[in-house]
Amino acid sequence: MVFHWPVRVYWEDTDAGGVVYYANYLRFMERARSEWLRAFGFEQDVLRDEAGVVFVVRRVEIDYLSPARFNDALDVTVGLHEAGRASLVVRQELMRGALCLAEAVVTLACVDAVNFKPVKMPSTILQALTHTT
Repeated sequence: MVFHWPVRVYWEDTDAGGVVYYANYLRFMERARSEWLRAFGFEQDVLRDEAGVVFVVRRVEIDYLSPARFNDALDVTVGLHEAGRASLVVRQELMRGALCLAEAVVTLACVDAVNFKPVKMPSTILQALTHTT
């Protein structure tokens, strides 16, 4: 199952030429991952406060294929690629219509919210994410 999150490009997202600054692609993808977890019923602050875990980005591999521009209506996707005991690997795309502007593979680590050491992911999260793929 691929999750979709709409994003509009605002002036603040662009450089002087009206092209989205490369780091903002990562921001758009981060927002989509947060909404993806929320769609499964997992609020990140609740996970931190009640389960004692947070997800952190461990690795990002991204290919920039075409520029996004001011006022573009974009679609950011999130799809689970792999799930381990303490990590998730997701594939993400930033789309403008049928055109893929960027694609990324993001590795997320589940860590203790206090000391940021890797910990086993709560089974409720793992079950929810893996039973829909």
